[in-house]
Amino acid sequence: MKPKILLLSVGMLTFAMAKANSDPDPWTEKTKVNEVNGVIFDSDHKKPLKDVTITAYSVSKKEKSVQTDESGSFSFDELKSGTYKFVFEKVGFKKVTKEKVVIKTDETFQLNIEMIESKDLELMPSPFHFSDF
Repeated sequence: MKPKILLLSVGMLTFAMAKANSDPDPWTEKTKVNEVNGVIFDSDHKKPLKDVTITAYSVSKKEKSVQTDESGSFSFDELKSGTYKFVFEKVGFKKVTKEKVVIKTDETFQLNIEMIESKDLELMPSPFHFSDF
């Protein structure tokens, strides 16, 4: 009886080891690929800016837009590999454009931006403006 138990134990141990070697380790497996993230700051006050809209374009095609959170942070997950243009916009601040940002497979790209407050008032023509008769 003892040889059968020993043989069964060795068989189960061998099966368990083979199973463990075939499964990817969840602690070492990459969970995100092609990630772009960063923080947006006010250049004058050095404070994070929330509600900045960031738009990613690839070859003049809009791919995805995200907004910064309370801490000025943003993240794009799973962008395709390639060259991108990122546009950062917020009311009251000058638009910032970063062109030719190369995103590679299985890499994280950090993009921290300082935005300058717009001091100029942008005047638009009034729809109620009537010309003199």
